[in-house]
Amino acid sequence: MTRKREPEKQPNHERWLVSYGDLLTLLFAVFVVLYAMSQADKKKTEEVMQSIQSAFGMSVTGSPGSKLNVIPSDQINPIPSIKPSLSSTSEQKKGAGNHAGIKITASENEFKQIKSSIEAYLIKEGKSDKVIVDITRRGLVISLKEAGFFDSGSDKVKQPSISVIETIARSLAIYANELRIEGHTDNVPIRNSQFRSNWELSSARANNIMHLMTESYGLQPERISTVGNSEYRPIDTNDTAEGRVKNRRVDIVVLNSEADKWEAGSAAQ
Repeated sequence: MTRKREPEKQPNHERWLVSYGDLLTLLFAVFVVLYAMSQADKKKTEEVMQSIQSAFGMSVTGSPGSKLNVIPSDQINPIPSIKPSLSSTSEQKKGAGNHAGIKITASENEFKQIKSSIEAYLIKEGKSDKVIVDITRRGLVISLKEAGFFDSGSDKVKQPSISVIETIARSLAIYANELRIEGHTDNVPIRNSQFRSNWELSSARANNIMHLMTESYGLQPERISTVGNSEYRPIDTNDTAEGRVKNRRVDIVVLNSEADKWEAGSAAQ
């Protein structure tokens, strides 16, 4: 007896929908995870941007992809890592001498910090053309140009520039390094009722800077020595007007440990 063959089932042409549905589900899950990760990164980015704002005086607004807007120069704050405060409140003027017991010898790293602090202040005040700050073999050299601090042939510090000297004094107040204040002139002779020669002029300018820093802003006098070099320590030629302008200056030299030892040995001898 023969069994009847059952007719073959028609193939199901919609089975692909099952795989397609699984694929969509997986893609949805992937995008949900990516979205969650992007939100976390956004939060971290905002935190980093807020840190930049507080540390460098920059105003960060908008989404993480927006541009950084630099705030006006009159609102720029000194770099917070610099130890001495550069503000000029009356309370700090009275307390400037409180650093007398602190003995921190500045090394090259501290010199770099002081240099950055002073340069940031000068840029903020629009006085960067009046002072040059450099690190040399002797230590940190803060060079005050004559045009920014003295009238020609005078040893009196210009009133608008006193705030710069205050800032420099406060940035050096907590350090124990010896300071040399050195007056320099060009080779043009000077003879008037006050100064017999450039020796007296260069010495008087150095002494006036010293008095300001010790009497008004509390630097320890025992740390400081002054010298008048007249025209004999030029940094440029005296044969041109431009060179003579560079040579007329007062240098505040913060001696490093090596220069300090050498000068102490010379004094002992």
